[in-house]
Amino acid sequence: MSEVWTGIAEEFLHLYPMSGRLLAVAGADAARSRLVADEVAAALASVGQTVEQAHSIDGDEKTLRAEVITPFRADAARDRVLIVSGPAALLSPSARGLWNFTVWQLSDDEPPQTAASALVDITDSQRPARRFADYCALPSSYGA
Repeated sequence: MSEVWTGIAEEFLHLYPMSGRLLAVAGADAARSRLVADEVAAALASVGQTVEQAHSIDGDEKTLRAEVITPFRADAARDRVLIVSGPAALLSPSARGLWNFTVWQLSDDEPPQTAASALVDITDSQRPARRFADYCALPSSYGA
């Protein structure tokens, strides 16, 4: 397991140590988000966390609220983490308040989502790298 995923799990658990917690993994490629979510889930499970996962194809906020988040929160007595993976829409201005913590995965020169809690470059999937939002360091494709 990569140190990046372990570090994200440690940061998340430091900030949100107990109860029902919601973590979103998003990016330009929803399928890639699912793979990253699997890595984060494995890191959390390795330290004894109960992890549930859901994937959203389109990131529709109304559907997520009704079918995923409301049922999860209805069982608030359980100490667990729900990781929802999907497209960039999971971190839209209206949806980002749904999550306790967010991971934005990116590859090559894709622009970062600076509202995310953590940015991870997975250009080399065997060597993911944590990035930190710094507008001085944005790739040229972002128009900086």
